[in-house]
Amino acid sequence: MDIGLLIDGDKRDASGSASYDRMDPFTGKLATRAAAASIADANAAVEAAAVAFPAWSKTGPGERRALLSKAADVMASKVGEFTRLMMEETGATGPWAGFNVMLAANMLREAAAMTTQISGEIIPSDKPGTLAMAIRQPAGVCLGIAPWNAPVILGTRAVAMAIACGNTVVLKASEMCPGTHRLIGQVLVEAGLPKGVINVVTNDPRDAAGIVEALVAHPSVKRVNFTGSTKVGRIIVELAGRHLKPALLELGGKAPLLVLDDADVDAAVNAATFGAFMHQGQICMSTERLIVDEKIADEFVSKLATRASQLPAGDPRGHVVLGSLISSQAADKMEELIADAVAKGAKLVAGGKRTGTVVEATLLDHVTPAMRVYAEESFGPVKPVIRVKGEDEAVRVANDTEYGLSSAVFSRDIKRAFAVAARIEAGICHINGPTVGDEAQMPFGGVKGSGYGRFGGKASIAEFTDLRWVTIEDPGQHYPF
Repeated sequence: MDIGLLIDGDKRDASGSASYDRMDPFTGKLATRAAAASIADANAAVEAAAVAFPAWSKTGPGERRALLSKAADVMASKVGEFTRLMMEETGATGPWAGFNVMLAANMLREAAAMTTQISGEIIPSDKPGTLAMAIRQPAGVCLGIAPWNAPVILGTRAVAMAIACGNTVVLKASEMCPGTHRLIGQVLVEAGLPKGVINVVTNDPRDAAGIVEALVAHPSVKRVNFTGSTKVGRIIVELAGRHLKPALLELGGKAPLLVLDDADVDAAVNAATFGAFMHQGQICMSTERLIVDEKIADEFVSKLATRASQLPAGDPRGHVVLGSLISSQAADKMEELIADAVAKGAKLVAGGKRTGTVVEATLLDHVTPAMRVYAEESFGPVKPVIRVKGEDEAVRVANDTEYGLSSAVFSRDIKRAFAVAARIEAGICHINGPTVGDEAQMPFGGVKGSGYGRFGGKASIAEFTDLRWVTIEDPGQHYPF
């Protein structure tokens, strides 16, 4: 399948018809052949967005709402196409792809609902005869940089609220899923968005650094949002800072699930099974640390190991829970994490086997800080159990990480759980629920190495608008000289 750039409403080849191939990580066969944009192509996308901005920023909220609502319906109608692309480009399973499309369509509907919620306020002024207002206005061209792991959700999230707020956008697609991200742009075009409001740039992985730098540096780009690894996020925010451009970052995670001594063990096992192994653990909110009170650890580990061992893994096109990892390098890392932990005293209680890019649901018990899997984001289905004595140690271990995105606490005592949740350094905490969860209207984001700013609902309006102080004053007012 050949994928072109989307610039000013039209499909375009890259300069010199340059392209690159994305291979299916499971089969090794060609998934998509995508345009490999040059810096000139990237700049052309920004310039198309800049030309479209004046008219789009003045488009009424009702019209913006209608177009985004229609886009949600168009997206939902393309679930089959999105599913095929996600399977072929990223090794995802059908249920994960279907969930991506459902939530992304909801994000478009939520963005549509927000067009009439971009409000300001009247602020009392000490100046006689003055009406002082704080008003929000569209910022300009917004650059969204989205990852491959939840490509429809995160690609849509990178642009939906920006468009709803009256901005125009450039989506820089992930090199791992150019077809999936390009289809998001096509959805918005088919829904009737004017030319230049949505633009999509695909690029060869070898050109990524230069393309990103050019896009961030372009004078017309006023906002940058990035979802991806903390390592790359630091590079993005340094570039944005150099050009004094606000950046919204949602980065890596090492989400802890705390199982206190009074927890419902079966409920915690259910949540851990889902949170740890959904999409092979390749979710920023994936449960990455199972922090369990030693009083109930034997029961919890035994039950979770049994559940993990029963999860089928294999060809994502089949009836499996775990499909392919994104690359053979990702599978290599899983083997390295297992070997390191076992060599240092951890006990392998479930999984551990690899077939190509497929790795079984794997559980390591008695993990200590000396092991790589204690601190490193695995971004795969290899999960550590860390045994602790009491809730204070559980909180200390939960916070013993550079990350702070999602978390969860299990306890039958809600007051106790709420107090523990307040002590966890994370942007998200779920009491008696899994670490993995997303809804379009929720403020989504992290602290520490997991980034800053918030996607979702009303919280994201501030990320995509400028707050301005505007006054209407008495022209005959008195001046001191």
